[in-house]
Amino acid sequence: MTNQRNLLFAVVLSALLLLGWDAAVGYLYPQPANNPAVEGIADTPTEMAAVSGATSGTTASGAGLAPGVAGAAPVTLESALASGNRVRIDSPLLAGSINLTGAVIDDIVLKEYRETTDDDSPPVRLFAPSGTPQPYFAEFGFLANGQRVPADAVWEADGEVLSPDSPVVLTHRGADGLTYTIALSIDSQYMITAEQRVANASGGAAVVQPFALIARTSETASQDFFIAHSGPIGVFDGSANYDYGYDDLPVGDVTTPEGDAEWLGFTDIYWLSALVPGTGNTEASFRALGDNMFRADLIQAPITLPSGRAITATNRLFVGAKESALLDAYEDAGIERFGLAIDWGWFRWFEKPLLWLLHQLYELAGNFGVAIILLTVVVRGVMFPVAQKQFSSMAGMKAIQPRMKEVQEKHKEDRVKQQQEMQKLFKDEGVNPLAGCLPLIIQIPIFFALYKVLYLAIEMRHRSFLWIDDLSAPDPAVILNAFGMLPFDPPGFLAIGVLAVMLGLTMWMTFQLNPVSDPMQRQIFNIMPWVLMFVMAPFAAGLLIYWNTSNILTLAQQKYLYSKHPQLRAAAEAERAEKAAQKTEAKE
Repeated sequence: MTNQRNLLFAVVLSALLLLGWDAAVGYLYPQPANNPAVEGIADTPTEMAAVSGATSGTTASGAGLAPGVAGAAPVTLESALASGNRVRIDSPLLAGSINLTGAVIDDIVLKEYRETTDDDSPPVRLFAPSGTPQPYFAEFGFLANGQRVPADAVWEADGEVLSPDSPVVLTHRGADGLTYTIALSIDSQYMITAEQRVANASGGAAVVQPFALIARTSETASQDFFIAHSGPIGVFDGSANYDYGYDDLPVGDVTTPEGDAEWLGFTDIYWLSALVPGTGNTEASFRALGDNMFRADLIQAPITLPSGRAITATNRLFVGAKESALLDAYEDAGIERFGLAIDWGWFRWFEKPLLWLLHQLYELAGNFGVAIILLTVVVRGVMFPVAQKQFSSMAGMKAIQPRMKEVQEKHKEDRVKQQQEMQKLFKDEGVNPLAGCLPLIIQIPIFFALYKVLYLAIEMRHRSFLWIDDLSAPDPAVILNAFGMLPFDPPGFLAIGVLAVMLGLTMWMTFQLNPVSDPMQRQIFNIMPWVLMFVMAPFAAGLLIYWNTSNILTLAQQKYLYSKHPQLRAAAEAERAEKAAQKTEAKE
């Protein structure tokens, strides 16, 4: 009766876990019902705008920025880019334009990345003008005597295209006798450099402050997950700051992290925009502007500029993909801890070598799914001696278990004596009861690190494997809609794909190889694989490939180790048979 009650409790708990998981995800990350469908995983600003239902009529215009960009009436992306004078941006990895009205960089797409896996998919768009459904832009500007250069000022350009071979100088002559220039250059990757110069031709001194800013809406941000930070980010006094989410910035207040800024900006799971200050006394801060608009600022301390003199400040803007090797290259070039734009966490010392190995295996295999399988095999192979040690320890403990029971029975009234005799038994037999736990503790951070590498690696995005078009998205082969042939999408917790079923099956088989004498524990082990099948189904297909491969290797490893330590299985099966016999006798 007790076992039946325990089984019922386990079933109810599993059901609550399934329903609670789906309800929690739906509550924390609601998906509006009437929005355009987004294929795969929403990981770009354009896709997040579709998911969140942002429209040009409801998007914040960014009014009241000081310094910043003046408000703009709601407008479509197409009309915003078609109007006004623009300088085209064309580099190997970036394309877009600069709006000469306000000298705003508000049009950036990534040439190497696509919004979806469709052949005709447009490139990923990061920057878009103010007033559009996904406002996200940057500006290099000036304050003079406490007033910013008018946001509607039209700047002159000495060229039509900003490219690595052709820098562009923007110029604006103010009515106050100050001449402002922004000399823009771009490298072959994702970095734009701005030399901001003010020349004073007025009759008196002027107080000037060059500034740089990035403004964006949080409606197009990726989800802030416990293993992947999304939101304001930066490095201050040599330490990466992942403390602030969008909800942590109070509207109307300025949030200034402690320490000198090496860089700051906004991050999504795969994309980054960041300001890198030059030399000089610069204040760095974040602020919430209201209506889901946020801003990162760099502003220099006031400088008194006498008549006939000029000053120059240099700031940089990174806007692009979070490719680990590229971020590290910028770090090596002098941007402190720029590689930490990827939230590696505690185990980055181990995760980055894993990512490097994954790259090498991809170069060898030519397919990212195969590379994940090979990486799992390599990691499992390296950890095999640890697992063998764990099994050896378990076998030793099983062998002396009858004698342990004798000691427990003999000294059940004297706990101190019982512990002393136990320690003597362990010493005489050369068995360490903790030796079986230590290998498991060692393996946990390693496999978590591998999981995080696969989650964060942009290299997995839009990579195909067998029937899967995007390894960073959930398995598309959902069973309940006949693998996509039926015109409906099952609820989240019922969207079970082939990989999730394989996960449940391989995990169940793994548990079956471990004979368990306790009926309650055995019932839990029978249920748990299928609970995890539902829980893991929404995760990226690449992660499930890793998990399935790991389970299959575990099966092979356990069969081999049981063959090397037959006493372990024999002892467990004998104990289980004894329990079954006792249960039969009790019924009779």
